[in-house]
Amino acid sequence: MHFVFWGRIVLGLWMMWPGNLYAAQETFGFQSVTDKAKELAGRPFQEVPDNKVPEFLKKIGYDQWRDIRFQPQKALWYYMSIPFKIQFFHPGFLYNRPVIIHYIDQAGIHQFPFSPELFGYGKNNFREKVPSDLDFTGFRVHYPINRVDYYDEMAVFLGASYFRAVGKQQTYGISARGLAVNMAEESGEEFPFFKEFWIVRPQNQAKEITVYALLDSPSVSGAYEYIIKPAEETLMRVNSALFIRRKIKKLGIAPMTTMFLYGENSGLRDRNDFRPEVHDSDGLLIFSRSGERIWRPLINPQRILINVFEVGTPQGFGLAQRDRNFDHYQDLEARYDLRPGLWIVPQGDWGKGHVELVQIPANNEYNENVNAFWVPEQSPEPGETLNFSYTMKWYPARREHFSLGHVTDTRIVRASEKGEAKFIIDFQGEELNAMPSNKNLTADISVTKGHKITGQQVFKNPATEGWRLVFQIGPDKKTSADTADLRVFLKDGPGALTETWTYTFLP
Repeated sequence: MHFVFWGRIVLGLWMMWPGNLYAAQETFGFQSVTDKAKELAGRPFQEVPDNKVPEFLKKIGYDQWRDIRFQPQKALWYYMSIPFKIQFFHPGFLYNRPVIIHYIDQAGIHQFPFSPELFGYGKNNFREKVPSDLDFTGFRVHYPINRVDYYDEMAVFLGASYFRAVGKQQTYGISARGLAVNMAEESGEEFPFFKEFWIVRPQNQAKEITVYALLDSPSVSGAYEYIIKPAEETLMRVNSALFIRRKIKKLGIAPMTTMFLYGENSGLRDRNDFRPEVHDSDGLLIFSRSGERIWRPLINPQRILINVFEVGTPQGFGLAQRDRNFDHYQDLEARYDLRPGLWIVPQGDWGKGHVELVQIPANNEYNENVNAFWVPEQSPEPGETLNFSYTMKWYPARREHFSLGHVTDTRIVRASEKGEAKFIIDFQGEELNAMPSNKNLTADISVTKGHKITGQQVFKNPATEGWRLVFQIGPDKKTSADTADLRVFLKDGPGALTETWTYTFLP
């Protein structure tokens, strides 16, 4: 699923809207939502019907739906000196599952009710046909992240358990989800969804906002707490409690999804597209507990490609957009050079498991075809309760912190004979760049059975002041294989100078 969002909407203060006031509670927090999720898991799953949404709204296109705009002056907390403003999404197009949205203040818990009067319908001529008893389908958070007098949209929760965020001077790109269930399994993927939200009113000078969410699906229910702090690197502190209803073969924790159509490693691109590269992210980064740092450049494969990284509970993992050079994209509208990376830092010991990368063929930039998530070694059983906490960081690539040399570019030249290829990999890093050209660096290269290394060379790159590795592989006719899994790092003697570059070559 790929979400396309439009430009900024100017916001101001807030207009108090009279909602349904529930009984005031002294406390409402993550434990309250956890209790609701546990109770939900004890009952058979019931789909949330969208039968209140008229058929004409379900059939409108993206442009028509986008033209239905929430009126900024009717946003939650519009007329209050709170730095966060909340706007809501109208049903229609792909977004028709109703979502109940509450806000919490000192007076209690209130539901923010849907009304057609909250929206402008642009060029659409169906305003009078919209029922007044519909529900919202999601919401977005606005905050003066770029300048003090402007409330930018900086986070959005919309569709299933999808959400996304940006930091300062970033544009929407990579998405996240609450949970992934049976992704890339023959049985088919299940999409859990957030059915209810509670947004806690922040203090007047607050730097963060708290959102609680109740998740449901046929196999699992769950409670989520998101503490969102907008900044140059927008942070989300996440707590989750999952209640398993039925056997799940593959549970994806902290899942993220992005788009990769082509990059410098893709060879021939669409000759009808002037843009050199088109992607929201260009690689998977993993920091293992052992200290190894792994970089996997993304590809757009011709078939579904699944890679597993056995790292237990990692120090961190995420999908990055390292290439920030506008000249490498040339897209003034999409601004792929401003897309954020997303970094996950597990809190506590998640136990045994692996990071999984799923890459799916795509023929356009509107499909999010790359997924990454953490999978526990043991599949959860019905009746089991699981708890996961982690921090999410939406960040610009220049803020990655490298103690080792890192990969900046991967290029591939395919030979005429099947299975032969030349790889050109550029590395940079403060210590690495400082090494003189006469330094005798070497490359540690490994390749799986079916292929062999036929040549390699490491040398200083005077244009970047970094180092370049060029190596060739060819088929091993004694043990032929359809794919080649490669691992590379530069070293000076026995010690690694760079992160480990990994790649799956599909001849």
